Amino acid sequence: MTPHLAVSSHPAHHPLDAPPHRRRRRRRLCPPRAARPSPSPSLRCRAAAASATAAVPQPPRAPEAAARTRVFVVSDLHTDYQENMDWVRRLAVGVGPPDAGGVNALVVAGDVAETRDNFARTMGALRDQFDAVFYVPGNHDLWLRREEDGRYMDSLEKLTALLDACSELGVDTGPKTIGDLGIIPLFSWYHKSFDKEKDLTSVRVPSLEMACKDFHACKWPSELGSDDEALALYFDQLNDKYNDAIEEVKKNSKQILTFSHFVPRQELCPEKRMLYYPNLPKVIGSDYLERRLRAIHNNAEGGAACHVFGHTHFCWDSMIDGIRYVQAPLAYPRERKRRMNGGEGWLPFCVYRDGFNPEIYPAIWSDYYNKNKREPENTQLAPWVAKYFRKYY
Repeated sequence: MTPHLAVSSHPAHHPLDAPPHRRRRRRRLCPPRAARPSPSPSLRCRAAAASATAAVPQPPRAPEAAARTRVFVVSDLHTDYQENMDWVRRLAVGVGPPDAGGVNALVVAGDVAETRDNFARTMGALRDQFDAVFYVPGNHDLWLRREEDGRYMDSLEKLTALLDACSELGVDTGPKTIGDLGIIPLFSWYHKSFDKEKDLTSVRVPSLEMACKDFHACKWPSELGSDDEALALYFDQLNDKYNDAIEEVKKNSKQILTFSHFVPRQELCPEKRMLYYPNLPKVIGSDYLERRLRAIHNNAEGGAACHVFGHTHFCWDSMIDGIRYVQAPLAYPRERKRRMNGGEGWLPFCVYRDGFNPEIYPAIWSDYYNKNKREPENTQLAPWVAKYFRKYY
């Protein structure tokens, strides 16, 4: 579930809780071990013969060419949790130094921390570890609770404070070219009309105002309400001031990576019957966002366009209409313990190494929809969802 939505405390048995393949820990793009066919007897014999001669000296292999540019992606750091802040501070060990003369860049797709002070500490730590860091705001970043309540007039004023902090720390919030890759942050917010799929009527679902803390933790000017598209349109229009810079980046880049916190397409979220909170699609995405990123990637050739997003905490890696969509969330400690998002060993995900890797990374839900047709008209609850509603409602 998204960070602001109620989640059951009991361990539900469904695909999200299945242990991930061990290869997920290695940040390698390869099919899961279970998908490989077992070797035939003749292959086993050849393997045994190969092992018997393994001691024979082999000619040295030519070393791989050093990568000039590596780009890692992550979202939903939530470093108000000490475990997550500790992970950020250990991050340099996991990523390792760049290749000789190379550049390590990190894309952070929102939801860094709830307080401005934790936000600054987190982004400062990341900036110390990477040659370049890019950021767009998430909903949690704009919450006004606890010490933040009264510190800012509204969430827009806090947004300005966070962008100022980024400027002071050297964190990029606008378009930039790194090597041959153009990186373009896209501001966004969600709107209810993003949800185009049939609602479930067989169960009583809590209202958005009850389930989503944004409606209470964020404060907006009176003309920007969450009941219509005004807020989503406002955030989308924040991107207009970068139009010239975006065109410059497109002209000087061979490949483009755009990123946002919110979801650009409903197909990037499981169907409602699969969700503990079936109204989730009403608070996750924006049609404005998809239109904008499509306009940016309009001239991209095959394999040259990628969009990174966050918010739902569902790991994702899939191709839709020529664009690769990736979500790589750190998420909450409790979600990692339940293996909901593959744990933390594979993060941050290296999506670019002098070019996008063409292989799709194994992720539970995107794997599911790569093999199964989406059925939004099907309103029969998945077994784990039905069990959840019987127990809690």
